[in-house]
Formats: sequence, C-alpha cells, structure tokens
Amino acid sequence: MNVAVTVVASYGIFSVVGGVIGYLKAKSAASLMAGSLSGVLLLLCAYGIEQGSRAALVGSLVIALALGARFLGTWLKRRRVMPDLLMVLFSAATLLAAGAVLLRR
Repeated sequence: MNVAVTVVASYGIFSVVGGVIGYLKAKSAASLMAGSLSGVLLLLCAYGIEQGSRAALVGSLVIALALGARFLGTWLKRRRVMPDLLMVLFSAATLLAAGAVLLRR
C-alpha cells in the first residue's frame, strides 16, 4: 500500500470519527453529516488511488482543499487543536501525498 492510500484512508476514518464525536458532544447533525460524507468520499478515493485512478487522486485533493480551508479558518479564530488543527494537518498531508502521486503520473 502506498503512502497516498494510507494518508487518504486515515483522513477518511478521522473525518467519520470526528463527525460522530461532534454529534455526540454537541448534538451537531451537520457535523455528523459532513464528517460522514467527506470521510466516506475520502475512503472511496483511497480505494480508487489503490486501483490507479487519476480521478480519485483529484477527488482527494479537492476534498482536502475544501476541508483544509474550512478548518484553517476556525483554527485561526479559536486555536483549537481538536478538530481544527488536526484537520488542517490531515489536509496538508493529503495534498502532499496525493499531489506527489498525481505529479508522477
């Protein structure tokens, strides 16, 4: 398994778990829905990357950019490590790992 698959799959799992935690702690249905949707899409992208799909690489980059921008904004305001900074770091790792694979293809 290559690094991009591992990073994107880990980001997907973290997003799903984060959405569930957001729902349980704050009763945020939006957190549950957004975390679950983005997490499942990232897991599908990880599978696609493993299969050699260029579209899956691009999809993971788009999702990472969107989530990274959203959580960077809240991190700059509140300076919370969880979930804001961790999501920004996962976004950056995804952009680096998937971007590197995309540039090699």
